[in-house]
Amino acid sequence: MLLAADVGGTKTLVGLFARTAGRPQPVVVRSFPTTDDTTFDAVIDAFVGGLDLPRPIVAATMGLAGPVTGRHATLTNGSWTLDADALSARLGHVPVSLVNDLAALAAAVPVLTPAELAVLRAGVPDPTGNLAVIAAGTGLGEATLVRAGQRWLTQASESGHADFAARTDRELSLVEQLTLDDGRASVEHVVSGPGLVRLYTFTHDSGPCPMVDADAPLPAQIAASALSECCPFCEEALALFVSAYGAEAGNLVLRSLATGGVFIGGGIAPRILPALQDGRFLDALTNKPPMVPLLSRVPVSVILTPDAGLLGAAVLAGHLLS
Repeated sequence: MLLAADVGGTKTLVGLFARTAGRPQPVVVRSFPTTDDTTFDAVIDAFVGGLDLPRPIVAATMGLAGPVTGRHATLTNGSWTLDADALSARLGHVPVSLVNDLAALAAAVPVLTPAELAVLRAGVPDPTGNLAVIAAGTGLGEATLVRAGQRWLTQASESGHADFAARTDRELSLVEQLTLDDGRASVEHVVSGPGLVRLYTFTHDSGPCPMVDADAPLPAQIAASALSECCPFCEEALALFVSAYGAEAGNLVLRSLATGGVFIGGGIAPRILPALQDGRFLDALTNKPPMVPLLSRVPVSVILTPDAGLLGAAVLAGHLLS
């Protein structure tokens, strides 16, 4: 059996998978809140302790939202610390790896089915080209898949913390406001759940909105208001978000030469799919002269399955045994 986890800033998914020749098959999956009043070790103990294992765990991979440079890693937007060696000892000294959550999500892409994807543009995929994954949620993550023989190698990054590049006068004003508020403007300050809230505050000029709870403006409320066309300021916030998201996806394609395709993950994209399908996202992704001919051929899809990161962690756990 393979143990996998997708540790995010808001929630943590833990799953037990049966190892197969192709896609690992889930046996048990549970969701836990990622909170400061517990630890990752406690979550694993609660998960494993409640199982009647049909077969022993033989490998484990934990994907987490933060940089991974060794056998220890800490969440960027949380207090949890993961220790691969300690977890290996707890599981009976089986192989254990820690990876960035976007590396785990990227590992799932080659085994996803067409039903788990919404195609924004079929494009003309390069069969020898790299693949790229970008995902906005609590933060913004980016990763690349590079083919190595019969296997894809995942390369994570911390590109979400790179500087946000304004492309319009309105975005220049946004950068000015973000710099006043946060000291700098990163891509994640705009393209993320908290980023959508920042955009909402910006377009409303810090004023109230009758469609959104003033005490707790949540990304889902803002998106729902925009998609229902109930508030023009919410509509502008979502428009800025979608355009910035598309522009950064295009930047990722250029940086990684992802001519095989770019995949949009995270929890936000499926919820705002109509806004991603109206052309603004693809326009922002593609309109980068002189690279328009290259970018216009790149396939673009949204990952619909919410457990893709967990699935990818299980795929990587299986690789530890091969």
